[in-house]
Amino acid sequence: MTVADYAFYLFAIVLTAAGLMTIFARNPVHSVLWLICAFLSASGLFVLLGAEFLAMLMLIVYVGAVAVLFLFVVMMLDVDFSELKAGMAQHLPVGLLIGLVILMQLTIVAGDWIWADAAPMLRAAVAPPPAEVENTAALGQLIYTRYVLLFQLAGLVLLVAMIGAIVLTLRHRANVKRQDVLAQLYRDPARAVELKDVQPGQGI
Repeated sequence: MTVADYAFYLFAIVLTAAGLMTIFARNPVHSVLWLICAFLSASGLFVLLGAEFLAMLMLIVYVGAVAVLFLFVVMMLDVDFSELKAGMAQHLPVGLLIGLVILMQLTIVAGDWIWADAAPMLRAAVAPPPAEVENTAALGQLIYTRYVLLFQLAGLVLLVAMIGAIVLTLRHRANVKRQDVLAQLYRDPARAVELKDVQPGQGI
């Protein structure tokens, strides 16, 4: 076995263990930290596969932005975990049933999996040979030429999801003062400032 083989097994074991600890960790902060560890291990696997761009993307986007955002949100929100655990017991049978159905589906898929003879050739035909074009350049050519429509549609889906999240979290409260930009732009300076003639010895 070579060094790359040992590194593959190391990253794979750490990724599997970190994924399990992300699910079973009792403290949500620890769960996010295990998730970051899983992302780092996945980046190592991408490097071993020769996909350096995906590895750096995993580190910059998921570890540097998403996971850190999760960590700050979990640490800043005052969540009553005892109340969450109390409500989890009543939904446990439904959750176990859904998990059993998913496990049965995965078992059926794994049992009936058949490798096609032309699968390696089809995978090789998607991108040019690595000796001719680097994986980052090949990925950019595929995304912005052949799959540009799907790429734009995926961006629209993410945009709709972001707008939906903003709409769902935007709550107008009656006792909260909000900024009225138009009222500030069109205000009359003569009515915005009031001069008071303060007499000596008197307050305002």
